Amino acid sequence: MPLPPTSLPAILSTTTLAFFLMTTSGLSLALEPLVKQGSCPSGYRTQGDYCVPGSGARGALPKSGNCPAGYYTSSNYCVAGKNAKPAIEKVGSSCPAGWYTSGNYCVRSR
Repeated sequence: MPLPPTSLPAILSTTTLAFFLMTTSGLSLALEPLVKQGSCPSGYRTQGDYCVPGSGARGALPKSGNCPAGYYTSSNYCVAGKNAKPAIEKVGSSCPAGWYTSGNYCVRSR
C-alpha cells in the first residue's frame, strides 16, 4: 500500500535522524534504507521503493541543491566522504548551536 504524501517528510526526517545518530554516537549501527528518489546512491541497491545499503555503503542524505562540505553527489543523494562530519537538512534560516550552514544543510562543527 503506498504511503500518503504526508508520510514522506516523516520518513526523510527519520532517515536523517538515523544517519545523525549513527555518525555521532560512536556505536556501530547499521545504515537505514532511504526512500528511493531516482537511482540509488553508490553503495546502495534498489529494493522496491527503497535504496538499501550494501556492506560498503556510507551515510547518505537526499540531495537538496549542492551537497554539504565533505559529501559528494551520487544520483539524487549526497553521500558522506571518508572524513565527512554529520550533516542534517537545514530547516529555516539558521543551524543549531555547534553546527554551520553548508548550502541547504547544517554540518556539525566539531
